[in-house]
Amino acid sequence: MIDWRHWHNEPYLVGGLIVLGWLYAVFTGPLRGWLESGAPYPRGAALKFYAALLIFYLAVGSPLDQVGERFLLSAHMVQHQLLMYAAAVLFLLGLPGWLVRPITAAPALQRPLWLLTCPLITGSLYVLIYSVWHLPSLYDWALQDRLVHIAEHLMFFGAALLYWWPLLSPSREFPPISYPGQMLYLVVVAIGLTPVFAFITFSGDILYPTYEYAPRIVDGFSAANDQILAGALMKIVGMAVAMTAFGVSFYRWHQASGEAAPQTA
Repeated sequence: MIDWRHWHNEPYLVGGLIVLGWLYAVFTGPLRGWLESGAPYPRGAALKFYAALLIFYLAVGSPLDQVGERFLLSAHMVQHQLLMYAAAVLFLLGLPGWLVRPITAAPALQRPLWLLTCPLITGSLYVLIYSVWHLPSLYDWALQDRLVHIAEHLMFFGAALLYWWPLLSPSREFPPISYPGQMLYLVVVAIGLTPVFAFITFSGDILYPTYEYAPRIVDGFSAANDQILAGALMKIVGMAVAMTAFGVSFYRWHQASGEAAPQTA
């Protein structure tokens, strides 16, 4: 059964997060003046960045990982949503523009970065990676092989960073797209994810053998109910996040339109 004291403390996980946090501290601290002369310490951004690292660890290092990997598809869905929404959004919000400029302003990287941050590419990659990994053969493979599972989570997180870039980009060279463009982008991606939601929620079969034969840790909560809940969480939480972002973009568009309107006597 579940060992609620089981936390992952593997060197590649804890060490990787510590290295990321250390690099951020160095470049926003002692090396800040080299990157942006006179820039104050980005206290608010730093809090968001370190919160992203903490949420990432809680998603993949806490007992939630064990529950999602061995017992409940719905718990696994929550884990993915923490990575792709909370951690990815806070990670990008934690990056000051001057911190990423050495990369985004590098002449040799302009073409590749333009392609990677193009909304058509970011949205397509996000939908494709998220959908393909939910194919029964791949998803269950990840549940059975630890290295494949790690690769799955890293791909989800990376795809989410790309997905959110057109809305939250800190870069002057590759800025966020227009507010109407953001709204259209959010709607199109939400539509693109509908088939995988429908596939999981309305399937008449249990799609993933790991969960079909897993011990039931909640009385009366069958594998079928778990799969329906997982699909519902995928759609409801995903739509709630997308519509919140849609509302923010609409509000900012309205504000920008009001500021640009000519003043009458």
